Amino acid sequence: MAVDEVVPDFADAFPFERFNEMQSTALPALLNREDNVVVSAPTASGKTALAELAICKTLAEGGTALFLAPLRALTNEKESEWERFEEMGYSVYVVTGERDLSPRRAERADILVMTPEKADSATRKHDTARYSFITDVDCCVIDEVHLLDSERRGAVLEVTVSRLRRLCGPRVVALSATMPNIDDVADWLDAPEETTFAFGDDYRPVPLNADVKTYSHGENAFADKYRRLYRALDLAEPHIRDEGQALVFVSSRQDTVQAAKKARDELTERDIPMGARGDYDFHTDAADLQNDTLRQSVLDGVGFHHAGLAREDKNRVEQWFKEGKIQLLFSTSTLAWGVNLPARCVVIRDTKLHDPLEGEVDMSPLDVLQMLGRAGRPGYDDMGYAWVVCDRSDADKYRRLLRDGKEIESRLAAELDAHLNAEIALGTIRDVDDVMDWLETTFYYARAQSAPDEYDAGSDLRERVSNTLSELVADGFVEQDGLRVESTRLGQLASKFYLRLDTARRFADLAERCEAAAEDGDADAIDADDLLTTVAGATEFDSVSARSDEQDAVHAVVGDGAPDHLDSGQRKVLAILRSGMTGTTPTELKSDAWVIRQNALRLLAALREFLDNLAPARFANLACRVEARVEHGISADAVGLTAIDGVGSGRAKKLAAAGLSTPSDVVRAGASALVSAGLSEGVADQVASNARDLPVVVVDWGEFPDTVAPGDHEMCEVTVANNAGGARAGLRVTVNGREMTAKPAYLGQTNLPVAVFGADADELEYTVEVSYPNLPLPPVTSSRTVDVR
Repeated sequence: MAVDEVVPDFADAFPFERFNEMQSTALPALLNREDNVVVSAPTASGKTALAELAICKTLAEGGTALFLAPLRALTNEKESEWERFEEMGYSVYVVTGERDLSPRRAERADILVMTPEKADSATRKHDTARYSFITDVDCCVIDEVHLLDSERRGAVLEVTVSRLRRLCGPRVVALSATMPNIDDVADWLDAPEETTFAFGDDYRPVPLNADVKTYSHGENAFADKYRRLYRALDLAEPHIRDEGQALVFVSSRQDTVQAAKKARDELTERDIPMGARGDYDFHTDAADLQNDTLRQSVLDGVGFHHAGLAREDKNRVEQWFKEGKIQLLFSTSTLAWGVNLPARCVVIRDTKLHDPLEGEVDMSPLDVLQMLGRAGRPGYDDMGYAWVVCDRSDADKYRRLLRDGKEIESRLAAELDAHLNAEIALGTIRDVDDVMDWLETTFYYARAQSAPDEYDAGSDLRERVSNTLSELVADGFVEQDGLRVESTRLGQLASKFYLRLDTARRFADLAERCEAAAEDGDADAIDADDLLTTVAGATEFDSVSARSDEQDAVHAVVGDGAPDHLDSGQRKVLAILRSGMTGTTPTELKSDAWVIRQNALRLLAALREFLDNLAPARFANLACRVEARVEHGISADAVGLTAIDGVGSGRAKKLAAAGLSTPSDVVRAGASALVSAGLSEGVADQVASNARDLPVVVVDWGEFPDTVAPGDHEMCEVTVANNAGGARAGLRVTVNGREMTAKPAYLGQTNLPVAVFGADADELEYTVEVSYPNLPLPPVTSSRTVDVR
C-alpha cells in the first residue's frame, strides 16, 4: 500500500514509499478503529511504522501521543528520527531523568517520548503542576511490550500503564517481538480479536537460521572467555570472508574492548582480509574518535559499541557498520534493544553476566531473543545466521528457547506490596473495593486467569491481595477505617523513593532510634557509620556478593567493625561506602563501586527524608553530610564546601588543599584566593558569589544569666538570626545534653524561649544547635554556662 494514499497528510513522516505486507495488514485496525491494538511481529519486520501510524491518527485528531521506549538511548534516537514530525509542524519532546524538564514544553508537546521509569514517576506526580501534562495523553504506544517479563523493570511498566489507563484512559498500542501468549497481553489491554495480530517468522524480511553451539568449559573463567571468543570467531569467519558482517554480543563494556583487541590479533593470524587502512577519508575520520583503542581498532575493520562511549563515537561506529567499513562489531546487549543495526551473522558469546547488585546471573531470555533477532540485513542478505555459544549443560535450555520462544510473564507478584502501597499513597486506591478494581487492571491478573496453576492463583488471587493489604496495615504503611484505606507518612515516604518495604521499615526504625537518643541526651550515639550500616543492610543490596578476590579488600576497609547481621555482600557495600567517603576505594572493589554507590546515594537521599520527617533535624543533616561525602569523596572537615552551588568533588578538593574548608572560609578569602587554589577567574567569581547565598547564623543570648539560685526559675529569650541566604533549619536547645526545646524554622530571625532553673546540678550548660536538613553544612552550636549557687 502506498504511503501517500493511506496517510496523505503525513506521507513525509515515513522514510519509505510503500507499507510492507505486515504493516498493510495491521493498518486498518490502527487507522479505522478506536480499539486498543496489540501486535507481535519478528524483529526488523517494520513495527516502528505501526507506532508512527498510531501517532499520525492521534495527531490528525488533535490529540497527544506518548511513546514508551524501553531504553533511554532509544528516546534520544526517536528524537532524532522524528525530526520529520517537527518539520511538519508537530512538537516532539523527550522526557528523561537526565534532562531538565520544561513543564511548558511538555504540556504543549504533540508527541512525548519517555522510558517506563520516567512515565512511572510522572504518573505518580500527575496532580502537580509540573507533571499534569501526563493526564492529557490520548494514545500510548508501548514499544517492546514484552519488557513486561523483565525481572527488574517489568513490574514498573505494568503498573505504569495500568495507572495511566485509570488516570486518562488513552488508546493503547502495544508492539512486541514474537511472543507466544499475545492473547494474555490483549486481554490485559482489552484489545479485541480484530485488533490483535500475531505475525510469525514468515513475516521476517530475512529468514533466520538460529542454533546453539557449545564450547569446552575449563576451570578458569578468564580462559573460558577466550574459548568462547574463538568459537564466535569460527562462526563469524566464513561470513566475513564472504563480505558479510558479524555482530558479537558480550556481557560487559570492558569485554567489548578486550574482545575487540584479541579479535584483531586473531583475525590477522587467520589472514582474513579486513579493514580499510587504504581509505584515506576513513583514516581521517577515524582520527576524530575520542576513544584511543577504538581509533586503532576500526581501521582493522573491528569495532566495539557500549553505553559508556561518547555519543559521537557511538554514532560513527553505527554509521561505519551500516556502510560496511566495520566488518566485526562487539557490543553489549544495549544495542539489541536500541539502534536498528542488523548483521548477516550474530553470535551471543556470553550468556552469563556479572551484575554488581545480583552477582553472576543468566542473561535474560528476552535479551537473548532480541539479540538473535538482529541477524539478517533486509535488502542485502538472503539468510540471517545466529548462534548462542554456551556450556554444554545449558545447551538444551537455549535450544528450547529458540524453538518455543518465551511466554511473557508478569513480574508484579514479587513486588506486589510495594506497588499496592504506592497506589494507596497516590490516592488512586481509596477503599477496599478500589484494591480489587486495581488488581483487575494489571497484567498479573490477566496472566493468572489464563495460567492459574503456574501463578498458584485462580480464585485465591483476591485473597492474596487482601492479605497483602492487611500486612501493609499491620506494618504501619496504611491505615484502614472500615472499608476506607489511607497511606501513612511511612507509606508515603516508601512510595516517594521507590523503596522496598523492608528497607522503608528499616529506615523508620533508625529514625525511632535517633528520636530516642535525642530524648535521652545521647544524640551523639548515632554517627555516620550507623547510617552507612543501615543503608548497606537494605533489602536492595540483598543479592550483592563478594567474590573471593574481594574479601581481603573488604576486610581491609571494615575490619572487624561491621555488625554481625551484615552478610559478606552487605559488608562489601559498607566497604565501598566507607572508602568512597574519602575517595580511596580499593582497586579490587572499583568494578562494582559505581553502580553500588549510585544505588546507595538514592537510598541515602531517602534516609535523609525519613530522618527529616521522623527524627530531630540534626540526624537529617548528618545523613545529608554522609550523602555528600559518599558522592564526592571529600573529608568530613571539608564536606560543607559541597553546599556551594557549582562546587563538586574536584573543586572541593582544590579548595580544601588550599586551606579553605568551609563556605565561610571561601567568603572571607574572596575570588582571588580561589584563583590561587586552582579555579579559573570566572569560576572563582561565581563560587565566591554562590558561597554568600548560604546561611550565616548568629546566636544572641541577650541578658542570659551567669548564675541562678537553687530552686529559682527565670524565663529568657535567645535570638537566632541569619545574616545571609535563607535556609530551612531545625533549632534545638539542650541543657546538660537533654533536649528542652526543638522547632523547625525557615531562618530569618527566630526567638527561642529558654527556661533557666536552679537544679540539683552545680552547673548548667545550655546549647543552641542549628542544623540544616537539606544542606551538608555542619550544625552551628553556641553554648552558655550557668552556675547554680
